Amino acid sequence: MVDQPGAGMTWAGSGLRFGGIGHYFPRERIRHEGAVTVGGRTHSAEDVAALGVQSLHRADEDETLEFMAVRAAAAALQNAAADGAEVDLVVLANWTDRQWIPEIAPQVAHALGAGRALAFDVCGACTGFVHGVQTAAALLSAHRTWRRAVVVAADRFTRRARVGTKGQLVFGDAAGAVVLEKGDPDTPGLLDSVLNHDATQADAVAARDGWLRPKPELIDLAVRSSLSVADDLLGRNQVKIEELDWLVPHPGNNAIHAGVRDGLALPAEKFLTNFTTRGNTGCASIPIALSEFRESGLLSPGDLVLSTAVGSGWYYGGLLFRL
Repeated sequence: MVDQPGAGMTWAGSGLRFGGIGHYFPRERIRHEGAVTVGGRTHSAEDVAALGVQSLHRADEDETLEFMAVRAAAAALQNAAADGAEVDLVVLANWTDRQWIPEIAPQVAHALGAGRALAFDVCGACTGFVHGVQTAAALLSAHRTWRRAVVVAADRFTRRARVGTKGQLVFGDAAGAVVLEKGDPDTPGLLDSVLNHDATQADAVAARDGWLRPKPELIDLAVRSSLSVADDLLGRNQVKIEELDWLVPHPGNNAIHAGVRDGLALPAEKFLTNFTTRGNTGCASIPIALSEFRESGLLSPGDLVLSTAVGSGWYYGGLLFRL
């Protein structure tokens, strides 16, 4: 792994916290039971079960990236008891629907009624949520009068699965958002973040003809990268693994999950994803899990959470925070 000094940002004492969290799942939910045929190719019941995804969502044509992002962001604002007029910054993370111009974030801000907010897109593939939160935190800290940012992550991952491949059984569509607020410095919240890259591994996940083509060594690279992020964030903040309430990572597949759990010696009950029911939703995976599990009562205010993510580029990063 290439060392990236200075890539981490410590936010303890900044007053930054997630004041609201929200999500949006497309209307169509696809369930996998027994053998499944996609794109004219049948995958056995055993292969489907091994993938670990029992259901996922697929966006319809009218559920555009902007449509999903607006709904997730509006849900986060409602959860924060805030409205668009109080937002200073909107950051949209997305890689599946990238376009030259115009960027999508300004349209999202407009739909939210955030007319005075600066809005722009970021990428970073599946680390996009980490990228967005770190960028928003830096800008809120730099601007004395800014108080509130909306960070929304949205991907239509189903459109990047090659027809007939197992990707069609794993990749799902969704959007998740957080409201990052600056308040009392003594209030626990965002503690630390890190985002690194290793260009020598840029082809670990390649995109050819619009489809993803991962290399066999991707699993080992993803595990090593995730463990590197965890060691960095926990070590720098003198947090022991047993002090974590939850690890809420970007989910890749069952092999990556097992490698990360074993590498951290993390109890299985503290490893929290919605991979089984939502699939791999790209950069949206962390905020939708935070939103869904907070809504169900599994996540509670004050919980100490570590979130790690890896993505093509090669990017690897994470967040350490209290809800």
